Amino acid sequence: MSRKPAIPLAAELAPFIAPFRIDGSRKFHLASQKTGERGRLDKEEGEKIIEANRKRLSDFQEKLYAQDRWSLLLIFQGMDAAGKDSAIKAVFEGINPQGCEVSSFKVPTSHELDHDFMWRSVIALPTRGRIGIFNRSYYEECLITRVHPDVLAKEKIPPKLVTRNIWRERFEDISAFERYLSRQGTVILKFFLNVSKSEQRERFLDRLDQPAKNWKFSMNDITERGYWARYQAVYQDIVRHTATPHAPWFVVPADHKWFARVVIGSVIVNALNGLNLRFPRVDKGSQREFAQVREALEKEARGGVRKQARQRRAHKGG
Repeated sequence: MSRKPAIPLAAELAPFIAPFRIDGSRKFHLASQKTGERGRLDKEEGEKIIEANRKRLSDFQEKLYAQDRWSLLLIFQGMDAAGKDSAIKAVFEGINPQGCEVSSFKVPTSHELDHDFMWRSVIALPTRGRIGIFNRSYYEECLITRVHPDVLAKEKIPPKLVTRNIWRERFEDISAFERYLSRQGTVILKFFLNVSKSEQRERFLDRLDQPAKNWKFSMNDITERGYWARYQAVYQDIVRHTATPHAPWFVVPADHKWFARVVIGSVIVNALNGLNLRFPRVDKGSQREFAQVREALEKEARGGVRKQARQRRAHKGG
């Protein structure tokens, strides 16, 4: 009985990647993206894919760390309650923390405001062999500052530089920065968790109803919800102007948390699969040294066994 040929990993994961990838090759309209997409899966099927991707990610992450050539930068953006925190936790469950670091960017400190808007992100970039996860990022400087101009005023930029072109200029600076990083061996994947306004409402209510989740709720979340349409328009502008082949956006349907995790995990695994990661090979000189060490250790073990035998005989004789 002949076996069916195995489906290549890239082909297996493609249905959960290609529909959501935005790389500047086509016109993007956020309103046309379905927040409730499930990829023709049910939750049980999705959970199996999530678990399989965890195992693959663990294997790739170990090789990434050992090879010490590439780095991976993952950027997560989305409205409040879109599921960024839980997605990061779920996708990276069981991953060796030695090779992975999460950076969360909240309201800038006075020290951070004395630097350019990219500074605090630059110092948090992953080193070679590591995965860096940005929970929010420098894109907030084209989002919050645009929805709330008073935030931009606190950045101490010389007034003559704050022109009507500042957002286009920031898009240009970010795209140039990401292109530079990609040329240095940093793979950049950007995720916008696209949740509907009705689903956000349900998640807010859930936080209010469950005492264990009360801490997640903030009155500021409700205030920002009032700017929903403005945020959607700005996110569309961000994706349109900063989606490139070397730093694509993935607009992830986020109404079903489990499907969002299917998409995110598949995108990451597929990207790592394309790097041809391998454990470093040991040179012949080191192999000879290893053989000598092995011989010495085995000789030591044989000597230990003989010593124990003599001790047992002496004990019996006594």
